[in-house]
Amino acid sequence: MPLIAVIALVLTACGTSPGDPRASAGSGGKEVLKISAIPDQDPQELQRTYGALSKYLSKRLDVEVSYSNVSDYTASVTTFARGDLHLVFFGGLTGVQARAKVPDAVPLAQRDIDEEFRSVFIANQATGLEPVKDVAGLKSLAGHSFTFGSDVSTSGRVMPQHFLNEAGVSTEQFKGEPGYSDSHDATAALVQAGTYQVGALSSAVWDERVEAGKIDKKKVREIFRTPPYHDYHWLARPGLDEVFGDGFTEKLKGALLDLDGSDGEERKILELFTAGSFVETEPGNYREIEAVARSLGLLN
Repeated sequence: MPLIAVIALVLTACGTSPGDPRASAGSGGKEVLKISAIPDQDPQELQRTYGALSKYLSKRLDVEVSYSNVSDYTASVTTFARGDLHLVFFGGLTGVQARAKVPDAVPLAQRDIDEEFRSVFIANQATGLEPVKDVAGLKSLAGHSFTFGSDVSTSGRVMPQHFLNEAGVSTEQFKGEPGYSDSHDATAALVQAGTYQVGALSSAVWDERVEAGKIDKKKVREIFRTPPYHDYHWLARPGLDEVFGDGFTEKLKGALLDLDGSDGEERKILELFTAGSFVETEPGNYREIEAVARSLGLLN
């Protein structure tokens, strides 16, 4: 038998399937904890955030931790469902979609701000649009060009469209087809530039960009901040204890919940996540988002 065939046969016999998390051995043959997140911001910003968290988790759990960027929101769900990721920071909708594909997946934690998360509607100053006091006031957005974030973003599409529907505004009432910018920071930039007159995005990203001086308030302004809802959360695959040892899932949860800013490293991580802490969560917190997503045809 040719040597190359022998090598291929040996690799096949010793390997694991692409969807098996145990196919993640790192240096020294130890398993690697693979984490990711929905790509809701610039990739460099995501790398800073999850790179810092990976170092913390690695020290805390005594395992190698690897962060991988995914191409889009849908890819985060399919890659998690396939078993190529162990832990993902999903938005509300993508978390619901992932649990639909992996029913035994475990919601571990959410940021404190995700207990009462909000979207913001913003408008280019040239529109002359004024801030509105309630959901009904969103009627004033009709007739303007509009961009969402990703088409499956909870705070950039699902909940904004839900509140628009409550106000009696359909996407057909916008000027032209609505856009989909793919990320919250892109939405802010597009509306500020006047590419779209109005848009909706995560309140956390908007607030962070305002505080960082990245928003020119002479060009763009906040119009409305929505009622609260549950959003982002950490979702772990079932069976992590079998891969990393008994009690690992609880240890992982504990490592997230213990982030309290008690030292410089933890303060930096929480700052990058625009959070004061991580808190416990449960599947029932996302029933509202699931119902809205079904009404919009975003869940099978």
